[in-house]
Amino acid sequence: MKALVKRQSRLKTEVTGKALKYDLTIPFARYVAMNHTKLTFPFRRYQIQPVWRADRPQKGRYREFTQCDADVVGSLSLVNEVELANIYHEVFIQLGMKNYELRINSRKILTALAELCGGADKMIDITIAIDKLDKIGLEKVKEELQQRGLNDEQIKTIERYLNIAGTNEEKLLAIKSLIGSIESGKQGIKEVEFIFSQTKNTNLIIDFTLARGLNYYTGIIFEAKAPSAVKMGSIGGGGRYDDLTGLFGVPGIPGVGISFGVDRIYDVIEELNLFPENLQVSTKALFFNMGETESRFAFGIMQQLRSSGIACELYHEQTKINKQFIYAEKKNIPFVIIIGSKEMEEKSCPVKNLSTGIQEIVAFEKLADYLKNL
Repeated sequence: MKALVKRQSRLKTEVTGKALKYDLTIPFARYVAMNHTKLTFPFRRYQIQPVWRADRPQKGRYREFTQCDADVVGSLSLVNEVELANIYHEVFIQLGMKNYELRINSRKILTALAELCGGADKMIDITIAIDKLDKIGLEKVKEELQQRGLNDEQIKTIERYLNIAGTNEEKLLAIKSLIGSIESGKQGIKEVEFIFSQTKNTNLIIDFTLARGLNYYTGIIFEAKAPSAVKMGSIGGGGRYDDLTGLFGVPGIPGVGISFGVDRIYDVIEELNLFPENLQVSTKALFFNMGETESRFAFGIMQQLRSSGIACELYHEQTKINKQFIYAEKKNIPFVIIIGSKEMEEKSCPVKNLSTGIQEIVAFEKLADYLKNL
């Protein structure tokens, strides 16, 4: 029995002593701390990489998934937050998600709420409970706050905070009334007002219930949500972390960053049927192989098109025309070009659009411009 307990203890150590990468922000902070004397600040970067969670797999939740992060370190300017908000907007609009939501808050506002409820030491208890609001509802949040030692009066204050609603302007008025006299609250409100006033992003929603569970955030926090037609958790998030490098012995380097949940975004695009029909098109034109002499000539024309930025290929062997058509259709190649002995003499060739069936005769010297305009 003792041997079994000892073996289980050893296995537990082996399992928990190592971990796969949880996110990209902490490793980035470590990189900045190790290289801060070599970097030119502000330092901007983006990174795309797989990360892992000890989650139970289900829709929208994966043990391994891909994140895309964008960060700026070495600057306290809120212009960085505005830029990151605009990046979110540009990306989601280009992906066709016009009705996405970008929710913002400030951790300084949450700090002020904690001070109003007895002290900044209650910050973690309050944010952990608030962060569950969408999942468990207000009554369960109140129960959890009570279990964490907050009294009835403090819970009422938090309930009043969580019930702030209306337009962005109305929310700002309400929050000023509640915590505007507390210094950290003033700073947080000023930050949110600046972001709101500087961005033209109409998808921006001030949401004082937004807490984000990671405690390294110090200022503005973001959370991107999919259009309401799709039941999905957040598809992006981030915020300001002004002393994360302090974990690695180099304090005082401010930073702010956002993240895209690539797998969830893929799921949303797929459910909303937003993938373009030509997404899988890699080759734009296929040259049919009409024989040894003809294919050698077609190869030269193909190289000219490639130098003009047009992806094309030559069928690898001489075979039946029908087989070459089938190949083009299976690879979703939109155009086929046929050059035989006649075309070589006339210095023009037929170009067929496989989706419409329309075929046009195009001079060799005009092929590049013709295909670029289609």
